[in-house]
Amino acid sequence: MLGIANIASAPTPGWAWGVFATVVVLALAVDLLIVNRRARAPSTRTAAAWCVVWVSLALSFNVLVYFVKDRTAALEFTTAYLVELSLSVDNLFIFLVIFRFFAVPAAYQHRTLFWGILGAVVMRGILIGLGVELLARFAFLIFVFGAILIFTGVKLFFSKDESHDPTRTWAYRLVRRYVPLTGQYYEERFFARENARWLATPLFLVLVVIESTDLVFAVDSIPACLAISRDAFIVYSSNIFAILGLRSLYFLLAGAMGSLRFLKPALSVVLVFIGVKMVLAELGGEEKPYKIPTGVSLAVVGLVLALAVVASLIFPKKEEAKAAQ
Repeated sequence: MLGIANIASAPTPGWAWGVFATVVVLALAVDLLIVNRRARAPSTRTAAAWCVVWVSLALSFNVLVYFVKDRTAALEFTTAYLVELSLSVDNLFIFLVIFRFFAVPAAYQHRTLFWGILGAVVMRGILIGLGVELLARFAFLIFVFGAILIFTGVKLFFSKDESHDPTRTWAYRLVRRYVPLTGQYYEERFFARENARWLATPLFLVLVVIESTDLVFAVDSIPACLAISRDAFIVYSSNIFAILGLRSLYFLLAGAMGSLRFLKPALSVVLVFIGVKMVLAELGGEEKPYKIPTGVSLAVVGLVLALAVVASLIFPKKEEAKAAQ
């Protein structure tokens, strides 16, 4: 019989959830109401500084995880955070394509990403809660999730770099069909009044497309994090802290995303590894003799991603190498 009895660690105290919620709300409030109250595109230096802030905030929160849970839980948080952040970096390229396709001014992109991330916070909470509950009730889904990760990793490895067409998404078609739209941007507003009618602006369409894209991303990232930990507190908090830093990471890497040529194959290796880890952990029943320790998983994930970044810098694409000469 599968070891589902220990599918989650000890219940997380309510005050720990309260601390997490307070930190997230305060961080978003400071970001929206103080730091980025005016529509503007942050400079590379500002984006880098905020990346440091968000990473430091996640690491500081992990100290709380260590004391509330234990050392293993803290390692799980770090691993899940690293996996989610790494998958998100690859997904940021799609956001860049969407903004360019709709010709969204740089000054309005930050606010759009803010509301997109706010929606992701709610959506991830629902999906993670559902995933934890399903794994607790239906043991065979562990193998299904593992197979999804392995399949996605193999598919990602052999996939070609094709341009993303937002017009082919279901969200784009749905909005274009049922929502009256304006033909122009009204600064960073999602709705505007024209000829005595309230209409959605193109920025609203961009927001819906981004949200739908994140939903697709979650199909990969959430099972990956659930393969690392079955504790909803660890999975959800690590996901959210990774997502909170996406906007700053986007503006920091917007001009260099194409340079990380080995990131995609590295992510495919990570997904396959985590999928195999998820399946192996359940093959031995209650004793779990094939379970890969969390520390080993963190080391493997960190090493693979580090090698991908270093290799991308040492062996750039031919056109980039010529440009640098």
